[in-house]
Amino acid sequence: MRKTIEVLEILNYANNLLAREDEFADSKFKAGICVMIEEILLRTDNYKGFSFLHEDNRVGQPNYYSRYYYINEKIK
Repeated sequence: MRKTIEVLEILNYANNLLAREDEFADSKFKAGICVMIEEILLRTDNYKGFSFLHEDNRVGQPNYYSRYYYINEKIK
């Protein structure tokens, strides 16, 4: 049996994971989430960009992958 999930549902889930600040949500964990959600959003023509959740967001810094991906109005 094949099952599907709504893009908005997985986007909200990804945004929640990227906002985590516990010891298990390190930059490698968040980098994987970013790769996954960006691929989903690009393949479904729903990519609208993202913003950083922290000011210290330079490449290589722990907060670089703490992001919020914008919700495209057409998937609401």
